[in-house]
Amino acid sequence: MLTSQTDASKIVSQQNRCRVNTIQLCNHIAASTYKRLRSRLPGISLVQVVHVTGEEAIERALEVVPNVDAILLDSGNPNLPERELGGTGRTHDWRISRRIREKVNVPVFLAGGLRPDNVAAAIQEVQPFGVDVCTGVRSEDCLDEAKLAAFFESVYSA
Repeated sequence: MLTSQTDASKIVSQQNRCRVNTIQLCNHIAASTYKRLRSRLPGISLVQVVHVTGEEAIERALEVVPNVDAILLDSGNPNLPERELGGTGRTHDWRISRRIREKVNVPVFLAGGLRPDNVAAAIQEVQPFGVDVCTGVRSEDCLDEAKLAAFFESVYSA
């Protein structure tokens, strides 16, 4: 389940309604919120999105890693007046993502502008646990079977 909520009670309510076993937190949340989520949702995995806008993402990842089961590195920018929490179709500096992956002790998923023509290079550069794709396999706002097939072919070749 993806959520942009930052309040533990609201996130717990969403999980109770959806009954998922993994929650992807797209917004920055306070350390105390992680503790509340852990106590109220035992056994539920937490994946924190870290927006790679620059070097500061390394510190952010190191701050959250003790509280989560995995990190997803994406290209959004939550600091803009109209926050971007994902789905931008833009890549980010994969060298920073690699440095994060090398420093943390949880699985790292890579997202952000991945397409059939660049996912193999992204995997080779970052060596993530997995990749997350959305806009890179769509045409006219719908999943594109040919793009999906090409994407997976590139993933397998990496």
